[in-house]
Amino acid sequence: MGPLTLLNHAINFVAPAAWLALLVPTLSRFVIKKGPVAYAFIKQIAINFVFCLATLVLGLLFFGRDGKMLTYLALVLASATCQWVLLKGWRA
Repeated sequence: MGPLTLLNHAINFVAPAAWLALLVPTLSRFVIKKGPVAYAFIKQIAINFVFCLATLVLGLLFFGRDGKMLTYLALVLASATCQWVLLKGWRA
């Protein structure tokens, strides 16, 4: 595998985590009622990205391959739970 192919695979592996990490904090501003924000918007994106990427890596290690729907389900649940914790959703 050449370096460009490896880079293409790495980008495609990370892309779902990046998009979800950007999408969830953006949409949470419209869904969750206004209140004091615990973290800045960029920090929320960064923390969500780390949790999403860890979920994808765990799914890859557990299943032995990338792209399983159960991994993507876990990715969505991890991102939503992470955002809920970041916004202190249990206080609502």
